[in-house]
Amino acid sequence: MYEDQWATERRRLEKGRHISGPDGLRPRWRKAVFTRLLDVLGAGLRVTPFYARGQANALNLRRVELALRLPGLPPSFDGYRILHLSDTHLDVLPELAAVVRGLLEGAEVDLLAVTGDVHGDHATPVARSAGLLGEALRGIKVTGAQLAILGNHDSQAMADQLMGMGFEVLVNRSVVIRRGDGRLVFTGLDDVNSFYTEAARIALDAEVQPAGSDDCRVALVHSAEMADHAARAGYALYLAGHTHGGQICLPGGRPLVTTLRRCRHGAVGLWHEGAMIGYTSAGVGVSHPPVRFNCQGEVAFITLRC
Repeated sequence: MYEDQWATERRRLEKGRHISGPDGLRPRWRKAVFTRLLDVLGAGLRVTPFYARGQANALNLRRVELALRLPGLPPSFDGYRILHLSDTHLDVLPELAAVVRGLLEGAEVDLLAVTGDVHGDHATPVARSAGLLGEALRGIKVTGAQLAILGNHDSQAMADQLMGMGFEVLVNRSVVIRRGDGRLVFTGLDDVNSFYTEAARIALDAEVQPAGSDDCRVALVHSAEMADHAARAGYALYLAGHTHGGQICLPGGRPLVTTLRRCRHGAVGLWHEGAMIGYTSAGVGVSHPPVRFNCQGEVAFITLRC
């Protein structure tokens, strides 16, 4: 089992009466009310022509290609290619697995980063969500590390599922990737939107570089809500998800709801926090209701440049 001490605390938070974020505790019943409202919205949509259109939109993923110039990136990592996936939620809309597989078929990357919410429907076994993710990834070649973190929909049990699939699950800790004589540090946090603990902030601030060096660091966090902390700690890049890009947006892609409690400027796409670059994926999948409007799901290929 993944880190017994953390797992015990995570299960306690999952069963508790409050949700924990960087801004403090909030009652869990508020989230329950919001979820119920979404269920009512979904039920209303099902009897309209908009539901079929919304599902078709959700199945119409795009492939995003980004080249990001990071200050301090070692020359040996110039051209380093990352596949960033977030909020796959494939148990909610299983047909997406084949769509993702088609987009990724034959691609080759240096690193795979999954930034949380592999799971979607709490009534579905976590093994179902993880298995569908495995099917979606079958056609891609990852020459280096496969890193994953947990999101607010992922229970503690998801860590073990992902480890069984060959992922290194980062829960409030860092890993060093070496290429030639260069180092790139990835720090992954447990979900901070609903399961925040001080261990997340401590992990961001932790010194992992050897004396006298100044490593280029990448933060993997499910939501953008720790962006200011990461920027102050000197991270060059922050990869997140959580918002689904809004999932249901106004024309032009403006989200109606992001569920971010702080750092709302990091709700979708490219953004900056001080000298740090941030990218928030619109996500692969959807939560209930399983529709998208004015917001396209995505897989993102990120090439790092000096």
